[in-house]
Amino acid sequence: MTSAQLVVVDDEVAHMRALCDTLGFEGYEVTGYHSPSQALRALSEKECDLLLTDLMMPEMDGIELIQAARAVNPDIAGVIMTGHGTIDTAVAALQIGALDYVLKPFRLNVILPVIARALDIRNLRIENASLQRREREQALALAAAYRDLESFSYSVSHDLRSPLRAVRGMTQIFLEEFGSGLPEGGRQRLDQAIHGAERMDQMIEDLLRFCRLTRGTPNRRRIDMNAVIHRVINDLRIADPQRRIDVHIDPVPECLGDPGLIEQVVVNLLSNAFKFTRERADAQVKVGCYHLEKDGREEDVYFVRDNGAGFNMKYADKLFGVFQRLHSQEQFPGTGVGLSIVKRIVERHGGRIWAESTPGEGAIFSFYVSREP
Repeated sequence: MTSAQLVVVDDEVAHMRALCDTLGFEGYEVTGYHSPSQALRALSEKECDLLLTDLMMPEMDGIELIQAARAVNPDIAGVIMTGHGTIDTAVAALQIGALDYVLKPFRLNVILPVIARALDIRNLRIENASLQRREREQALALAAAYRDLESFSYSVSHDLRSPLRAVRGMTQIFLEEFGSGLPEGGRQRLDQAIHGAERMDQMIEDLLRFCRLTRGTPNRRRIDMNAVIHRVINDLRIADPQRRIDVHIDPVPECLGDPGLIEQVVVNLLSNAFKFTRERADAQVKVGCYHLEKDGREEDVYFVRDNGAGFNMKYADKLFGVFQRLHSQEQFPGTGVGLSIVKRIVERHGGRIWAESTPGEGAIFSFYVSREP
């Protein structure tokens, strides 16, 4: 480890030399000057960690010297040496940037801790400045990434979706104008092309929604989860009035979060429960809450349980990935983005989501969000 470099300035030459020798024996690299102006010239040419200067000197007092030295090297630590009669002036030196002062005459066991403390403070300030600089650089990089994301979103929304819509539109026009003259096989092929274009358009829309969740800060406030759950269930029943499904809803506590985002979590989880119980004659969904001890505090864990298709827990790590699917498109339509959106929302609220399942026996999705604003 490199020794700290000290500069001692005192117009009493004998005192200055004695102090330089003493600190040198303690492992510091010490240079002494009896003239403040001479010391300043040296400081402009060499590295220095700490300036130890007498307060009262005829050419320039210690306060002026520390100010001038900090103009040359802003990271330099300054310590004032003074007699008992000038303590008030020494305190004034602390106000302009000196880190400490020692009283003359002083003992070695007094001045060494002062120097060590001043060097520690200097190092902490340098590290803090470095951290702040990196934070600013990261903030600039993040802002640039957001701009790139905006550009990407615009490109996807306009440059990619426009030709896709043209393919779908022209195919539909062709079917309307010439469909009656096509063999059944040819018409099926064109219907598949339209369906594929529609699916691609939906995947792009889901991807854009996923990207939008990386921006902004959730607007958190208290949410009546009972009202949200009943509203979503009612909407799902209206969307499929012929569906027969037994839904049991336990009373649940409020949660702290962004109302729009938290409702999107509930919509995704309940929509999946409705979808994956579609082939069950006795389809059942239960929504509720239980308490979980985590890091010394109790969390409200909301859950959605169904008795649907379920999945193999061996593939559970893929469940929340973008465009990841554990069932075929033919069996259960979808893009595989919904659960990745849910995971992103929950994590942005300081929470966690997980799932448990057995194939053919249903699944339970559980999540909590932080109670801290």
